[in-house]
Amino acid sequence: MEHKGTVRIGTERLILRPFSADDVAPAFRNWLCDEQVTRYLRWQAYHDIDDARDVIGRWIASYPDASFYQWAIELRELHEPIGTISAVKQDERTDTVHIGYCIGSAWWHLGITSEALGAIIPFFFTEVHVNRIESQHDPANPYSGAVMRKCGMSYEGTLRKADWSNQGIVDACMYSLLRDEWEA
Repeated sequence: MEHKGTVRIGTERLILRPFSADDVAPAFRNWLCDEQVTRYLRWQAYHDIDDARDVIGRWIASYPDASFYQWAIELRELHEPIGTISAVKQDERTDTVHIGYCIGSAWWHLGITSEALGAIIPFFFTEVHVNRIESQHDPANPYSGAVMRKCGMSYEGTLRKADWSNQGIVDACMYSLLRDEWEA
């Protein structure tokens, strides 16, 4: 892979960009404190803005690492972040990135997450030169799978009791998209 870091990417409705210290309050308000958002995730909703300040501070400190990918999903009309999308795992031997995402529940079912994922897919294939983009979701959260399918990812199967979240030990529905499939 040829790492580029968290570069700014624009779409019709979104700006995907690195987080800044100014994002702490809107991130806390828009999704980090939302228990609906974290229901199927591995981290608990934050109850204190200092927790948001800490995590965003760690992300900001990681941006000099070209292999770090953590974007704020900013809605252009709102001028503040409403979620995040990132490469949560990477495998250099197989040129694979594993994508994770979340947005505030106020913006669910509007195609925003699909638009964000659809924007980073070409970046990873053409700029970073990954061979495989993958993601997974809890079967109890089928809307996440719909995002993956909408972006051309293929369902590979369900790994039984292979993941954990705020729901406990859960199954994991695995999706992927290969560079040669995307190019075709």
